[in-house]
Amino acid sequence: MASTVASQGTGDGGKITRADLEAKLREVQGGVTDQAESAKGTLAAAGGVIAFLLLLIVFVLGRRAGKQRSTIVEIRRV
Repeated sequence: MASTVASQGTGDGGKITRADLEAKLREVQGGVTDQAESAKGTLAAAGGVIAFLLLLIVFVLGRRAGKQRSTIVEIRRV
């Protein structure tokens, strides 16, 4: 299926020029850059929370395993 796209460039006869493409790409890139900058803070906070929870889980599991395997030594005086 062939479809036609109406183009409105700044060149002769409404042709799209290199300057039109560069301007549009800069516009799109600027939006993506802004979104990436705003997402960095959120990802850093989420990563910190996940790391803390993982550390807490490992600590609790290790502590529990240590209690199960620990030996109780009883000393009696004769």
